[in-house]
Amino acid sequence: MSYEPKEIESKWNDFWLKEKVFEAGKDKAKKPYSIVIPPPNVTGNLHIGHALNNTIQDVLIRMKRMQGYDALWLPGMDHAGIATQARVEGKLRERGISRHDLGREKFIEETWKWKEEYANNIAKQWDKLGLSLDYSKERFTLDEGLSDAVKEVFVRLYKKGLIYRGKYIINWDPVAKTALSDIEVIHQEVNGKLYHVRYPMTDGTGYIQVATTRPETLLGDSAVAVHPDDERYQGMIGKTVTLPFTNREIPIIADDYVDQTFGSGAVKMTPAHDPNDFEVGLRHNLEQITVIDESGKMNENAGQFQGLDRFECRKQIIQELETMGLLVKVEDHLHSVGHSERSGAVVEPYLSTQWFVKMKPLAETAISLQESEEKVQFVPDRFEKTYLNWIGNIRDWCISRQLWWGHRIPAWYCDDCNELVVDKNAPSVCPSCGHHSLTQDDDVLDTWFSSALWPFSTLGWPAKTEFLQRFYPTSVLVTGFDIIYFWVARMIFTALEFTGEKPFQDVLIHGLVRDAEGRKMSKSLDNGVNPMDVIEEYGTDALRFMLATGTSPGKDLRFHYERVEAARNFANKVWNASRFALMHLENESPSALDIPENLSLADKWILNRLEETVEQVTRLLDRYEFGEAGKQLYQFIWDNFCDWYIELAKISLFGNDEASKKSTKAVLHHVLDQSLRMLHPFMPFITEEIWQQLPGSTGSIALAAWPEVKGKSSAKIDQEMDVLMGAIRAIRNVRAEMDVQPKQQIELLAKVEADAQVIFRENEAIIRRLGGVDNLTIDTTINRPEKAMTAVVDKAELFFPLSGLVNVEQTLKKLTAEYTKLQKEVERVEKKLSNPGFVSKAPAEVIEQERQKGESYKEKRAKVEARIAELQA
Repeated sequence: MSYEPKEIESKWNDFWLKEKVFEAGKDKAKKPYSIVIPPPNVTGNLHIGHALNNTIQDVLIRMKRMQGYDALWLPGMDHAGIATQARVEGKLRERGISRHDLGREKFIEETWKWKEEYANNIAKQWDKLGLSLDYSKERFTLDEGLSDAVKEVFVRLYKKGLIYRGKYIINWDPVAKTALSDIEVIHQEVNGKLYHVRYPMTDGTGYIQVATTRPETLLGDSAVAVHPDDERYQGMIGKTVTLPFTNREIPIIADDYVDQTFGSGAVKMTPAHDPNDFEVGLRHNLEQITVIDESGKMNENAGQFQGLDRFECRKQIIQELETMGLLVKVEDHLHSVGHSERSGAVVEPYLSTQWFVKMKPLAETAISLQESEEKVQFVPDRFEKTYLNWIGNIRDWCISRQLWWGHRIPAWYCDDCNELVVDKNAPSVCPSCGHHSLTQDDDVLDTWFSSALWPFSTLGWPAKTEFLQRFYPTSVLVTGFDIIYFWVARMIFTALEFTGEKPFQDVLIHGLVRDAEGRKMSKSLDNGVNPMDVIEEYGTDALRFMLATGTSPGKDLRFHYERVEAARNFANKVWNASRFALMHLENESPSALDIPENLSLADKWILNRLEETVEQVTRLLDRYEFGEAGKQLYQFIWDNFCDWYIELAKISLFGNDEASKKSTKAVLHHVLDQSLRMLHPFMPFITEEIWQQLPGSTGSIALAAWPEVKGKSSAKIDQEMDVLMGAIRAIRNVRAEMDVQPKQQIELLAKVEADAQVIFRENEAIIRRLGGVDNLTIDTTINRPEKAMTAVVDKAELFFPLSGLVNVEQTLKKLTAEYTKLQKEVERVEKKLSNPGFVSKAPAEVIEQERQKGESYKEKRAKVEARIAELQA
């Protein structure tokens, strides 16, 4: 009697895969449409954000496939260098070993085992979600083809001068022990301290005072800087100070970088541990002294503090400075501190030799694209500004990572002359000295380097494959706003550089899935939602419908289980309506279900509403307005089709008029068929199950044609049906208010305007059946009976004689009791709102809630009062 998802879902997923329903590229006559999936990391299971992102893509690709496109949805996964290596190393620690115990080759073997396990898990979850992916074209960022593309890009950029190797300040994760790009650093406001420290002048003439948040880096200072126009320090420029704990003499220099208004106007310069100091150091040829090692501990240059953790060192230095009389004061200081996105560690600005991409030339090309008519369309368009603001101020990208899991940098060093050779393949001989022994660079590339090539590398680039030529550029990228910088921008940069075309026509940005209270889901709050658990309880179709229709582009979605339950109820509604229809369509041949010309108002109306819904749903989906499209479809199926048309159809189906019965079956079949097709992208499993049982259906609904608007809808038909439905609603309302039992037939006098007489008379059977009316009078001139209930509707006044309708005495008694109850509630609210103590102390929202309650009670009281007056008239 109700839809049981578990019995249905696995069956149809297996059918789709076996029949290769989702394989693209088989019909070259079709227009191509393509989406490449944002590849999930092989570090765990899919979360609710993946479910939202994947569902949106599946709705689009299923609709386009049904519209006759050669629709490719290419699946794949990301190797996720830092994250995956960290997880595998964690597993090794449980066994009491490290990656160094295994060695590079064995460790990578272990990581591939991890990848296979979790990639299989993700694929199973994709199937659970009902995703119509073309698995014959699945890719992985470390597979052979993509690795070849990565090396090709690296070598080309290097030869063009856009990749270089240099010693610069980079973001260093002391836990993961690897470099990070700027956008892998999360800046958080931290309540810290500002330390004011005296540096003694070497000539004994006094001190110069500096302010710093990181006194532990004092040990690596190369200078003290002041602004050249700062009158306070004119006599000190060029002199030296003796650096505490080191006895090194360092100069006082002048540089425009210094902010005269911050602290004392004098700042310490630590070129090896601060990016701004690094730039100043280059201008003044300052020594670069590293005092913190890759583990976040003080190194051999830290003197007596060697071996201490950097934060412990900070404490001890402050204590020593205070003892030495060099600590002036300590102030509370709110400042931004970078944390590793992966490990959460406080990032260390670290002087290191790394590989970089020069981003400015690439960014200039991308900016030019957005100034042309061929630009990438961002949806919503406000995210284009977010994108442009970032790329307009972009810094060079540090692409090397001190990991083993990833694309190893295609660079070799001669063991004899140290010549650098960059090539896709390992060189056999040094081009400089002829030596035959060369060693490859140990580092791997940032994960985002390979992900940046995803839209074209997955289609076979650098080879000019058939699929690349057919499906590139892709049609749309669906992604969250949080990776516009990480991924979207870099895909556009690399695509323009290596293909000469944008990677996708549109970028559809969706928001986050938050909990019911609007909070971001996190482990610390324990408010995450596992989509597989939701599917287990409610079914995939319910989850998909809730996700796809619960948001609009760019906006966050609040996850409510009540909304998933409502979606499951909708599935059951569709299921039961379909069972009724199939019961009456059983054994009907497709030829017998052609819709005839002579139709009832109800038949014309539901076909009219179908046309309107097809137009609205198609238009809204093409505009990525999934929530509004779902609303329109839900309203049509639940309200128009199930609650109205099926009830109207019963009159014909259970009647004796064979012609009417035949036309009703034809309309019922057509509307159910078309409704299932529109609903299929949202709820693929239930629609496939029902559609397979419809007379005339063949193959899979996933390949059935998308409904098309065949003619102009008629406003006149809608208006006429609205008149009829308005009358029936009014009859039902009166019955409910007077507590008339469902089986009890009533009398109705309908005073109908002349131009609506035909509507009422031709549909008298509907009024009788749906209103429970046995004695019906329709005329233009009817006087209201002395004792009767009245309802005014469009085109008519409806009178309900009380005799035989209700027991007047009992009903009056009931209504009077209800009136007294409502009156007391009104008085209670008014007394509360007139109490100064309540009004002055209660929150504004509580006061507003009380006001709204009062208005609601008054409205209900007025209705009861009107009914009492009618009964007493």
